[in-house]
Amino acid sequence: MTLQQMQYVAALDEYRHFVRAADACGVSQSTLSTMIRNLEDELDVVIFDRTSHPVVPTEIGKKVIAQAKVVLFNAGQLSEIALAERSVSSGRLSIGVIPTVAPCILPQFFGMMKNYPDIELSVMEARTANIVGKLKRAEIDMAILATPLNEEGLLEIPLYYERFHAYISPEDPLYSSDMVTPASLSGENLWILQEGHCFRNQIENLCGRKWKHSMVYEAGSIDTLVKVVDMNGGHTIIPELHVSFLDDVQKQNIRCVSDPEPVREVSLVVRNDYVRERMLNIVADAVKNIIPDRMLDSRLKRFAIRI
Repeated sequence: MTLQQMQYVAALDEYRHFVRAADACGVSQSTLSTMIRNLEDELDVVIFDRTSHPVVPTEIGKKVIAQAKVVLFNAGQLSEIALAERSVSSGRLSIGVIPTVAPCILPQFFGMMKNYPDIELSVMEARTANIVGKLKRAEIDMAILATPLNEEGLLEIPLYYERFHAYISPEDPLYSSDMVTPASLSGENLWILQEGHCFRNQIENLCGRKWKHSMVYEAGSIDTLVKVVDMNGGHTIIPELHVSFLDDVQKQNIRCVSDPEPVREVSLVVRNDYVRERMLNIVADAVKNIIPDRMLDSRLKRFAIRI
């Protein structure tokens, strides 16, 4: 049985006429009659006496109709609850953020969220696999991750697109180049993050997993990778937004990467059944005010998020 069948039953009880009930429901008379007949067959009862004019419910039909109206009312209440939840801007909000994004967003993000004192904000910084697991188990509300994830049950809302830059020690042979290619970064002097970081996976894909003797930094901080290059030579790859954290001397070590130019997509990710639309837009609007306009997803610039 379906809510639609119950709606047809309630309409026929109200109008006591198949044509008028069908018109009220926006369907044909045959559709309404067939759907009610299917419900009667499923319940193995006769709900309406069709020999009477106007049609009237049977004694058992009266009980079925009364219960159908209760079900329809409760279904309407659920819709109202969901609608109210979509527009709410208070309550608990938990967000997961990957380490290579967190330092670029969170300092300003926390300041902007002070404009919403009724939101109890909790933010965790963790690797992608850990965050995705928590999302799927509904232990957190949303996440800011590098995408695409290709994870069933999750909705990805692109926020911005970030280029990668090479950070090269003055002692490295690549330092004399104005621009480097992914192929040139696949030698033994490349410093990368440990297994489990999505940023490491992106760099592996970019460079083709061809390096021979790269040492692996085990702590997961882009800032420390930069310092490792400063003190030990070699080169690494950093996201575009991290360039602003470098001092003037360090910025001279930045080189563009081309052929192809590597870019990562960063998205707001929620479960498919997430309904708090207002919360999504609050977080997205905060990100829009942090990230340079040229990097933002074009749809995010023009439209509010609708789910």
